[in-house]
Amino acid sequence: MAVSALAQERLCALRHEIARIEGVLPERLAAPSGAPSGKEQEATANGILMRRSGRGLPDGDVLPSHVEPLDELLGGGLPLGALTEIHAPTARAAGAAAAFVLALGSRLLQREPEKHLPLLWLGTTEAFSEGGLPYAAGIRETFGIAPQRLLFAEAPRLGDTLWIGEEAARLPDLAGVILELRGNPRMLDLTATRRLHRRAQAAGRPVFLLRQSAEQTPTAAPVRLLVAPAPAAPRQTLDGPLQGSLGPPGLLLTVAKSRTARPGTFTLEWNPHERRLQLRTTNQTSAQAQPAVPGALVSASVYRPHLAQAAGQVVGFAPEQRRAAAGG
Repeated sequence: MAVSALAQERLCALRHEIARIEGVLPERLAAPSGAPSGKEQEATANGILMRRSGRGLPDGDVLPSHVEPLDELLGGGLPLGALTEIHAPTARAAGAAAAFVLALGSRLLQREPEKHLPLLWLGTTEAFSEGGLPYAAGIRETFGIAPQRLLFAEAPRLGDTLWIGEEAARLPDLAGVILELRGNPRMLDLTATRRLHRRAQAAGRPVFLLRQSAEQTPTAAPVRLLVAPAPAAPRQTLDGPLQGSLGPPGLLLTVAKSRTARPGTFTLEWNPHERRLQLRTTNQTSAQAQPAVPGALVSASVYRPHLAQAAGQVVGFAPEQRRAAAGG
């Protein structure tokens, strides 16, 4: 019993120290006096009932996605004054992750339209070479972001990109910063991400760390989201799903890290008409399981109507046959 109490005391001390470094409220064994009951979230850890005080942010300091299950899981939405990681585990998922960041950027610019603050998209040459460059006309048509409200900057070296990101994060004339990097560079460690997080906290504006082909490593970001492309469901009509059609683009979103410590996975769609994220319904998911176009994918050739024969068993030549085939 004494050993267990000593271990629990050390654990509480570590929790308070981490909360002090990250600038959030520490976990409490009881609700703080005068705090609304909706702010505390109960979590059971090591057999002890703990009350977690969210991210230590007041109401309104979050960016809601307007997808109720996702916002509920994140405690109201993504923190505004913080660093948020958005991972594309593979190179082919970079487009889906960029689309999700642009969806968040669209929501961010709609919060204070009268200020006309721009959004800075910053990245390395390597990241833009692999993921592609932003297309202003498509971004305006799909996400409703005017070209004059999206600034673009490219730096050849990672050190320059991180320095520009830190300086831009504290500028009052920016609505937010998108920092796009590739892989797991050694320079992007706890110290570098802590500086970005501190600058975002001081300015009260978000920094979205968009990472291509990256593995999950320890960072100072309070929220980490994994994004991958999802198959498009059939287009919805008044008579139901239209077979053989393609609906809004979909993405698979996984909450890998959050202050609430509650993981979750969602299949989302971007509605380009209403310009908002929406949760894919069960009917759409089940309809997607059926093939839209039955039959062969490619018609047979006119001159070679027969398909290639399947490969047979591969056997090795005898030693003397190998020598003869090689010219003796």
